Amino acid sequence: MAILSDLKARNIKPNTPPVADGTITGLRLEPGKTKGHGKWTLRFVSPVSTKRRDMGLGRYPDVAISEARELASAARDLIRRGKDPIDEREAGKRERSVSSQIYTFRDAAVLFHESSKAGWSSERHSENWISSLEMYVFPRLGCRKVNELKAKDFAEALRPIWVQKADTASRVKQRCSAIMDWCVAREVSEDNPVGVVNKLLPKQPGSRERVQHHPAMPWRDIPHFVKSILHTGKPSLSKLMLEFLILTAARSGEVRCMSWAEIDFETSTWTVPASRMKAKTDHRVPLSARAMEILAHQKETINGEEVVFPSVRGKVPSDAMLSKFLRDNRVKSSDPNRTATPHGFRSSFRDWASENEYPRDFAERALAHTIKNAAEAAYHRTDLLDQRRNMMDAWATFVCGLGVKTNVISIRGH
Repeated sequence: MAILSDLKARNIKPNTPPVADGTITGLRLEPGKTKGHGKWTLRFVSPVSTKRRDMGLGRYPDVAISEARELASAARDLIRRGKDPIDEREAGKRERSVSSQIYTFRDAAVLFHESSKAGWSSERHSENWISSLEMYVFPRLGCRKVNELKAKDFAEALRPIWVQKADTASRVKQRCSAIMDWCVAREVSEDNPVGVVNKLLPKQPGSRERVQHHPAMPWRDIPHFVKSILHTGKPSLSKLMLEFLILTAARSGEVRCMSWAEIDFETSTWTVPASRMKAKTDHRVPLSARAMEILAHQKETINGEEVVFPSVRGKVPSDAMLSKFLRDNRVKSSDPNRTATPHGFRSSFRDWASENEYPRDFAERALAHTIKNAAEAAYHRTDLLDQRRNMMDAWATFVCGLGVKTNVISIRGH
């Protein structure tokens, strides 16, 4: 008897005879309604009832040939020990059904969350993870038993946000799926129905349509903004922090949480630790003379605080501070009727670098962007700090007024 190959299985056609596996007695693949699809069955004589029975082992190609053979082999072992594999499976289902009574979806979510959050990137991520379920899923499914949930239940929970908040809906769906996978692994649910939820919902907008770019100030407008807003009047925490953010093309969180231990004054270099970087690797930032002036000002002004830009209470400033400053000053972006955002200045810097013909590699490394091509990333083992330093000095010169020197005294208003 020929052994069933994957090639032959992929070519199985509807309305043709079942194909024997050829390795496990009684195991065969019955054709489905479409080419390349079928159902695994194991035909055997029950050692309990002495009747011939067919045991389903899943559908091909969801259940691969190797997996079907393992399942069939395990069933044959039970038969040799005088047990009916179908009866044993039904008994197991009944046992798991009883066990599953202790879990509602909310119970399962909380237990999974508690057992998994130690491996997540931050406490904030942990809080967002469970709060998204509390907002969008628990009101409808929280009190339902996990073994009763179907794909349509998750679809109805996600429907209100599926199109309008596509990214949020996708994240919530992934979290629901992780919970149900956990339930399957603990044998309190037979399957995970979340995987087919997409089939019951309308098509989501494509990734390009979903992207909401941070409103950015046109790069040519930045010198005027710095001179007329940041360098006018008395200095403030928001002004100094925002100017430092612009000069370094850094993310808001990287600047707000910056500590003095990260600054090397001898080499004018700021090293952002991996724990605060999106790419989870250390990032060195060459500091221009103007950036160093701001740090010197902070060093003189604050009293022994660990954070470079501390709030009034000596803590890390709120992530809303810089956004509020831009809104209060009605700082326009290139998007009509939208205020510029702190993150948008990274885009402004990137446009300036391109317009001034700096190598793409320099600009991307200044922004600490991850190289997505694995082969390319393997050969990039230097961060090009020295080469980037000239670029960041030129950027600072432009930002501070196209060559017009701006010093700490002018900022203080003396």
